[in-house]
Amino acid sequence: MQQTAQEPPYSILLIERDDGQKRVIGTLVRDHMPLHLKRTVKLDTVCDLEAALNQVNLARPCLFLADMESVGGIEGVKALKSAAPDAKLISLSGQGALSSAIDAMRAGAWDFLIKPVGKSTLQKRVSEAFIAYRKDYRQTHASIPSQALRIAAAEKPIDITADTGSEQNDVPAFEGFFGRSGCMSELYRQIERVAPSAAAVFITGESGTGKEVCAEALHARSGRKNKPFVALNCSAIPKDLMESELFGHCKGAFTGAVADHPGAAEQADGGTLFLDEIGDMDMALQAKLLRFLQTGAVRRIGDIRLRQVDVRIVCATHHDPHKAVAEKRFREDLFYRLHVLPIFVPPLRQRNDDILLLANRFLRRYAREEGRAFKTFSAQAEACLRHYHWPGNVRELQNVVRHTIVMNDGSAIESGMLPASLKSSSVETEDLAVRAARSHGATDMILTSGARPGSPDCRPFWQQEQSIIETALMRYGGNISRAAAALEISPSTIYRKRQSWMSKDGSHISAA
Repeated sequence: MQQTAQEPPYSILLIERDDGQKRVIGTLVRDHMPLHLKRTVKLDTVCDLEAALNQVNLARPCLFLADMESVGGIEGVKALKSAAPDAKLISLSGQGALSSAIDAMRAGAWDFLIKPVGKSTLQKRVSEAFIAYRKDYRQTHASIPSQALRIAAAEKPIDITADTGSEQNDVPAFEGFFGRSGCMSELYRQIERVAPSAAAVFITGESGTGKEVCAEALHARSGRKNKPFVALNCSAIPKDLMESELFGHCKGAFTGAVADHPGAAEQADGGTLFLDEIGDMDMALQAKLLRFLQTGAVRRIGDIRLRQVDVRIVCATHHDPHKAVAEKRFREDLFYRLHVLPIFVPPLRQRNDDILLLANRFLRRYAREEGRAFKTFSAQAEACLRHYHWPGNVRELQNVVRHTIVMNDGSAIESGMLPASLKSSSVETEDLAVRAARSHGATDMILTSGARPGSPDCRPFWQQEQSIIETALMRYGGNISRAAAALEISPSTIYRKRQSWMSKDGSHISAA
């Protein structure tokens, strides 16, 4: 298929022999497409492989939605990819076997969906395929000096699930979060599902990932959004004052108690009480918190009166809560009271596609605040940012960008302006990132993710396993189902492994 820069091909070709399925899938894709895309994106439907191949030369599709039975199985997928190698292909099948997904991915499919396909799932995957195609297209045609191409490159990323086509560069993409990687999309879906519930939420994740932002998003999306959101950091308040801060005290209850003071639980009545770093809470206070969760009543220090309150509890920790329970640092009965709806906030290294989005956002913000002329990063600086492992996550990225802007002048941030620790660390991780990007299958990923040839180190098996899985997730933009298919494991295995890694070292530290 010969593509030209003058007319970027935006066409979807649906291959489905069942008329009912054709109408359903076509409606889901067409009717939920924003107006600005309906004018430029065409949806064609055919019944079989032969008709699809004939249509390729006419429509030049950028995306195939191919029912496996309608195209004749794996050979049909190969034929479509051969006819339109640049196009993305999402295979659909009523056969949900893992082997089918693996075979389809090896044949060139970009994704594999099991029928019947849910509306949100289909729309999300089609949107992601559009964005991936468009990114590849721009890179391929970057050197063509075409006015039409310059216009196309200036357009905003396609998202058929959005109400408009505008890119939210200057405002958070989702309730305080900014990012469009696959793992962040999954986090947004979890928040939307969990927010309406009254059950307790237990947020885990490394420091600097945005656990409090997650808690605020849950509150904003809940029925309690018009009531108070009260946050209490259990590690920042001295142990002897923590009970007073949480449950309150009466005047004269202790030295310095010069007035009645309602605690955080009372202040949050009707709303959300966020207990950050709950893993650092004193064991004696944990018992009182458990009692409060059981009764819904608080007693201020120095008071005999019980006060009934209605709060939703959201808690967070950067520690592994299972390990804390096993080591008797956290009450098991309290843990199971709180660990009803768990949410994991991914580290920045698993959000590789978001690093430059965040960095550029911080660049614009701090350049404006500090009165500097910086507008962009050089290619070398971008490479350093992408290849660094970011142990401090988004908070560290934010600090690095601000520090660099304050300490330098210019219009573009060069790699030499970045902190030395970031540049030296990025050299070690660059080789893995480049090889992962060049890999074409599970076998290649396994070879590139292990120890380097000749290395005297022999890492524990779980670390090598973690490195392989994280490399696959990076290659597939955080899409767990696609990474699982490439590695020939089930998606649930990846979720389970993530939990087990936390029990190994207390955090999701990348072995890469």
